[in-house]
Amino acid sequence: MKFDIKEEHLIIKPYKSHESIYVREQNGRYQEIRRVLSWLLIIAFIAIPFLQYHGQQAVLLNVVNQQFRFFAITFWPQDFILLASLLMVAAFALFFVTSWLGRVWCGYVCPQTVWTLAYIWVEHRIEGTRNQRIALDKQANSFNKLQKKLTKHFLWLLMSAVSATTFISYFIPTTVLYSDIVAFNCSGIVSFWLCFFTVCTYGNAGWLREKVCIDMCPYARFQAAMFDKNTLLVAYDKTRGEGRGARKIKDDAKQLGLGDCVDCNLCVEVCPTGIDIRNGMQYECINCGLCVDACDDTMARFNYQKGLISYTSEQQLLGGKPQQANVKVIAYGIFTVAISIATSYWISSRVPLETSILRDRNALYRTNYLGLVENTYTLKILNKTQQALHYQISVTGLEGASLTLPKDLKIAAGVMREIPATLSVNDYNLTQRVTDINFTIQAIEQPDITLQKMTKFYSDITMDSDNKYVNMKTDIRKYKE
Repeated sequence: MKFDIKEEHLIIKPYKSHESIYVREQNGRYQEIRRVLSWLLIIAFIAIPFLQYHGQQAVLLNVVNQQFRFFAITFWPQDFILLASLLMVAAFALFFVTSWLGRVWCGYVCPQTVWTLAYIWVEHRIEGTRNQRIALDKQANSFNKLQKKLTKHFLWLLMSAVSATTFISYFIPTTVLYSDIVAFNCSGIVSFWLCFFTVCTYGNAGWLREKVCIDMCPYARFQAAMFDKNTLLVAYDKTRGEGRGARKIKDDAKQLGLGDCVDCNLCVEVCPTGIDIRNGMQYECINCGLCVDACDDTMARFNYQKGLISYTSEQQLLGGKPQQANVKVIAYGIFTVAISIATSYWISSRVPLETSILRDRNALYRTNYLGLVENTYTLKILNKTQQALHYQISVTGLEGASLTLPKDLKIAAGVMREIPATLSVNDYNLTQRVTDINFTIQAIEQPDITLQKMTKFYSDITMDSDNKYVNMKTDIRKYKE
């Protein structure tokens, strides 16, 4: 047996060619929920940088000065473990919600989804409905087509520029950023990031769209590991819907041997990722519910029961009872609550003060002209609050010690100051060569801001033949007598 295959007819396509997705606009209860959430998120995103707290921008991620300010709390590099803890809370919360409600994050509050649907809304208003947009793209180039395309892309770029500027205002004070933009006085680095995020937003929401969710987002890949038979998903009821087929509203589906699915294909046309939910669970599905609203509208027109496509679980589709409170969901919930409580307590008990003590490197100790033993220190005190404070410093653990400090111990907000300190004590009060002492630093205006740091005090005390600490000077005087 021979196979005569001509080489020119052998075409191998390792990848499926991409087809443009024209999303149909859809109304419904789930879309109303998403629109409300989208507007709230967009308004919050734009408004938060303008909030003021004690005369300063309430939320500011100042990377240059290494200060992340959130209202009354300022995080410093030393507080990185706290930020890591907050990220752990967010991660476990995401796992909990995903195990329980599937990919509702992707469908309702993910920035990529919010911006993509906002761009599609603009596209619909300028170029028309789904069928009109398809027809427009197939038309030959004309003034009308060029005008619509340019208007659409101009608005997209304007939205991207607003989004980029708002995002940058989380890192640069709004008063500085917007005044520089109006005066065309932005630095090179600021101009670069404004252009960069404008292009990224324009590309992601305007061009890439579903490719970000399908090919670039890692969440789409590992989400299935958190799903089980009780996870809520957008699913198609095959038992009720098959066999699908077109029919008229007055036709009797049972007599025609048809299921409830009228094969209108609306569930595919409204899907932002272009999938057919009737093919079963797919990782491309973002649980947005657009297909649910579209199918419910069709079912209502044909006087069929709604819910052919619905938020359900595999357990329910198989005829079982839903069990939302399963072991995995409860475990994720417990971890989320436990870490949230621990992080909240950690942040609330955090002392907004950082201190390090450096000893004089030239000498461990010295004797001054009065015969007192002196140790010299340098205290580096970081005021991690958002207001200037006066501090008082005291020493415990060394009887009769005298501490010499600068008169003015005022430290501005977010400033580290080096304070020289000299500790002196009469040698008769010393009983050992090395003594543990504690420096106590306390804010005068806010006494609850108190921090203790332990260090060492060195002297010339030595040990006698009975292994007892004695004073060298006293011993020498006795020897002379």
